Amino acid sequence: MLPTQDQLHIIRSGGASLVPEAALVQKLDRGAPLRVKLGVDPTAPDLHLGHAVPLRKLRQMQDLGHQVVLIIGNGTALVGDPSGRNSTRPPLTAEEIATNAQTYVDQAYRILDKDKTELVWNGDWLTPLDLAQILKLTSHFTVARTLERDDFSNRYKAQQPISLHEILYPVMQAYDSVMVQADIELGGTDQLFNLLAGRELMEKMGMEPQVCLTLPLLEGTDGVQKMSKSYGNYIGITDEPDDMFGKVMSIPDELMPRYFYLASTLPVEQVDRIAAGLEDGSLHPNEVKRQLAANIVTAYHGEQAALEAEAAFNRLHRDKELPDEIEEVSVALAPNEEGLVYVPGVLAELGFATSSGEARRLIDGGGVKIAGEPLAVGEYNVAVTCLAGAVIQVGKRKFARIKL
Repeated sequence: MLPTQDQLHIIRSGGASLVPEAALVQKLDRGAPLRVKLGVDPTAPDLHLGHAVPLRKLRQMQDLGHQVVLIIGNGTALVGDPSGRNSTRPPLTAEEIATNAQTYVDQAYRILDKDKTELVWNGDWLTPLDLAQILKLTSHFTVARTLERDDFSNRYKAQQPISLHEILYPVMQAYDSVMVQADIELGGTDQLFNLLAGRELMEKMGMEPQVCLTLPLLEGTDGVQKMSKSYGNYIGITDEPDDMFGKVMSIPDELMPRYFYLASTLPVEQVDRIAAGLEDGSLHPNEVKRQLAANIVTAYHGEQAALEAEAAFNRLHRDKELPDEIEEVSVALAPNEEGLVYVPGVLAELGFATSSGEARRLIDGGGVKIAGEPLAVGEYNVAVTCLAGAVIQVGKRKFARIKL
């Protein structure tokens, strides 16, 4: 294994907090592999680069020689993590959890070394607990301490309901740490309370407590909001190579170091040099961003796919050419009495916008072109002759040839 300080540098890279760092130093100094835990509730079937951040850190841990323990929360998902929530999560059925979990595991193994991953399901030890065991676990925590967490505190002050089962969530997650004998637990910055609960429970049960490593929430392509499908700013790890490359190229320049640390497969020492080069101006942002996009596409689709994606990006953006293949799509919307077609409705039907309202905002922002010409602000209706057979473009990567 690498010396402790070298390991610490890699473990810290891109991280938000390490609590307590001194305890991790002691664990690393022993020279034995540590058990590194990540618990995930399968509440959604598909992963994006934001979901992949802790998985990338787990892969670093595997490469350092430590034992990764991936916990699929089929037990905790029945409650739903209240972290960052201002309302109670809607419950999932056991069938939904099972379906999402299988998809999650399949996608996680695109990042983790399957042969070096210990995969467990917390329903195996949570669902058999009887009332006496649950009461014994909850006796280690106080209501006052639980209400200190921001999301519960804010909801309590706003007189918004907090269900009792939500208060049990950090207890359940903490018990996971006990059951897998975790040395380190990873989580987002919004997970710190839950991670510290695991540390507290382990200590009260006579175990050496885990160290808590939090990772920042990765901003999406807009550079503002956290990456989320609901914000439309996500880069899915199953996105097509061309789309993935183009989305990475669209992120703001100032986010590149963050993406390199949290989403790329490059060694930390190389990322350190790239970040320094961007800071002192010795590296050109466009070339660095291409390197980032190629690395991310290669990680999920292979090197050849990355080369082809960059070539497609060049044709579209540098050479101003249309993509080689544009899907022809039949649109059911008929023209009105004046022979005009409502373009926002077309965009919504194509799936290029989630609603007509979003489509109007795209048009007003200059992001919609028909036959290469951008629509003007407020230009929501066009003649059917202008639309039929024409290529409609939204942003830099969405194209369709319209057939009415």
